[in-house]
Amino acid sequence: MILSMTGFGRSEGVFEGKKITIDIKSLNSKSFDLNIKIPLRYKEKEFEIRKLLNDRALRGKVDCYVNIESLNNANDVNINHELVKAYMTELKKVAGDGPDFEYLKMAIRMPEAISSKSDELSTEEWVYLIELLEETLTKFENFRRIEGEILQQELERNIKKIERYLTQVEPYEEIRMEGVKERYRKSLNEFDQIDETRFYQEMAYYTEKLDIAEEKVRLTQHLKYYMEVMATENFNGKKLGFISQEIGREINTLGSKANHAEIQKLVVMMKDDLEKIKEQTLNVL
Repeated sequence: MILSMTGFGRSEGVFEGKKITIDIKSLNSKSFDLNIKIPLRYKEKEFEIRKLLNDRALRGKVDCYVNIESLNNANDVNINHELVKAYMTELKKVAGDGPDFEYLKMAIRMPEAISSKSDELSTEEWVYLIELLEETLTKFENFRRIEGEILQQELERNIKKIERYLTQVEPYEEIRMEGVKERYRKSLNEFDQIDETRFYQEMAYYTEKLDIAEEKVRLTQHLKYYMEVMATENFNGKKLGFISQEIGREINTLGSKANHAEIQKLVVMMKDDLEKIKEQTLNVL
């Protein structure tokens, strides 16, 4: 089954007045390249987040962005009014008469007069974040699966086109070999003194060198194997890349031995479709 390295997933949720948004996207890459951007309050859990992404994303250039937005209108700063008043009363007793705002400035500097809401990450919020991250990864994987189905259809189409071009080579083979033999016969008739036995040995040797039967068999096998791996093996991008290289070798050899204009045209069309396959294979997970 084909999975694309290109993927995208987004999830949003609200926890205790905070809107949490997670985006995950990926592009093709030879290895796993992860970039994470998370709020400071989640930094202590970055290792766990990275491990989860590594286990699920597997390969590709992956970006993960976590954003927090406060939905509360209330200020996070809390002034302890009763304690500030008590500080002011005690300060007046010590200092005597004076403007109230002077005592207020001193009182708000006293311990616990002003406090802020705790920024520590609670266990409940961490559990919520992980669940949201797993939900995002599921969407991300589904995106890869859908893209992979489209990619597989394109790959199958191009493999079958190469197979069709290969079958079209056969009608030209006999004509091609007859043409080669005829050229040798003409060469033989142009000379008065020549060792016919040696000549026909040489002709048989070069005829064998031009024979493309083995290349056709190997190319057919490689095309079939590509289709099998694509249909039955998971995370098969690298393997498909190796097979496409072998397909290319056989097509190149076929072209170098063809010695026939129509076969050469078919080889060029095979190469064109192979380039599409190689480019598409780079995006297979």
